[in-house]
Amino acid sequence: MPFTHRSEASRTAILTAARRLLAERGYQGATIRAVAAEAGIDPSMVMRYYGNKDGLFAAAVDLDLRLPDPTDWPRAEVGARLARHVVAGWEHGAVVVLLRSAGTNKAAAEALRNVLDGQLEGFVARLVGPGPPARRRAGLLAGQLLGVALCRHVLELDAVAAMDGDALAATLAPVVQHYLFGEL
Repeated sequence: MPFTHRSEASRTAILTAARRLLAERGYQGATIRAVAAEAGIDPSMVMRYYGNKDGLFAAAVDLDLRLPDPTDWPRAEVGARLARHVVAGWEHGAVVVLLRSAGTNKAAAEALRNVLDGQLEGFVARLVGPGPPARRRAGLLAGQLLGVALCRHVLELDAVAAMDGDALAATLAPVVQHYLFGEL
């Protein structure tokens, strides 16, 4: 049992270090050696658990938005509830890693697309029904939310980065509501 516990602790330390360095430096700047040093382990252990840098990256950006089921929510509250959920979820390191890396790394762009196509589109489809309208609404919503996340966490624009999370969610809520239910 102690070996299993050590293995899990090592994996956790590696992923924590990888997420921090990937968010700070992007895919190109985060090396296996730097991740290992940050985690306090030998680089061979990173390779043992993840095979290579691409395997480590894939594990570090495995992102579940944990979107709740909105079908029982009052329609007038959906935008505000989703905005609060998303803003709170941005603190997860994988979102920043994907944003920082998606422009230069095909795997990151694909991972981000898969999250948005699979999770966000599914959320929207539960509200408006499946098909092209849900896909369009989810795409526009993703553009809005990712743009704000980019400004807040990667570009660190003062006006957006300095906002309290609750205030930011409240500001986004009407836009989110429009993309979900408004005339497009």
